[in-house]
Amino acid sequence: MISKEEISAAYQLIQDEICAALEQLDGAAKFEEEKWEREGGGGGRTRIIQNGNILEKGGVNFSSVHGQLPLGVKKALNVEHDEFFATGVSIVIHPNHPMVPIIHMNIRYFEMPSADSENPVRWFGGGIDLTPHYVFEDDAKFFHQNLKSVCDQFNHDFYTRFKHWADDYFYIKHRNETRGIGGIFYDRLTATDTLSWETIFNFSQALGRSFIPTYVELVNRNRNKAFTEDHQNWQYQRRSRYTEFNLVYDAGTKFGLETNGRIESILMSLPPTAKWVYNYQAQPGSDEERTLGLLKKGINWA
Repeated sequence: MISKEEISAAYQLIQDEICAALEQLDGAAKFEEEKWEREGGGGGRTRIIQNGNILEKGGVNFSSVHGQLPLGVKKALNVEHDEFFATGVSIVIHPNHPMVPIIHMNIRYFEMPSADSENPVRWFGGGIDLTPHYVFEDDAKFFHQNLKSVCDQFNHDFYTRFKHWADDYFYIKHRNETRGIGGIFYDRLTATDTLSWETIFNFSQALGRSFIPTYVELVNRNRNKAFTEDHQNWQYQRRSRYTEFNLVYDAGTKFGLETNGRIESILMSLPPTAKWVYNYQAQPGSDEERTLGLLKKGINWA
């Protein structure tokens, strides 16, 4: 059986790889690291990059925490035990260029003891999704096809299942729009007769390592495009929707806050600048209106 220590070590390595590649991509900014300890057990490594050539603000965070579950989280997870262990890597990148998309990724593992000490309650979760300020269909297809390729290496049902899950999860109900063009999302993924723990763990690592080749390509496709002040204002408007989702609906944000996580690490997902324009209406026929028309569930990008 794969141990939680092995999983934690693998996730730290993925954090290292991604940080090194993002510094190379940006060409100027470097990550700042802050190691922290959680009151109650465990800790992590928060790494933040800011004010770069293309990366205005980003975080690539690792955590490995344990201790007692608060009652509210225990009820939300519908579990019986108080003790828990959780580890993972969480990434959010906000570029300074309105034609370059926001990207988010999370890979995580959760474990609790059970009556059978040799078989704890355990599961993997994670996902990756893209939030373009302007939706370019070729980029959307590239992104989703890459995710499908990763999923298909492990299970041919994964992409369809997890894509639908992402459409439902990354949905801003009060706006009646998706946060972006989706991606994949999964939770409580456990071993079955046809799906081993090793396969699930390898899938989690492969998804983590798909981040860099995918995002590097999307950044380099768009980083040299010209843009105007109007484009930048639209970017800030779209960032406001990202903020609303993370503060109102995001399960990871809620879990971190309710388990006494480190506030700066939890809220690193928020953009440095956002705008809320009262009753904004996109001009008919504009690129902004076209983007809004593509923020819908069920689009078959792959």
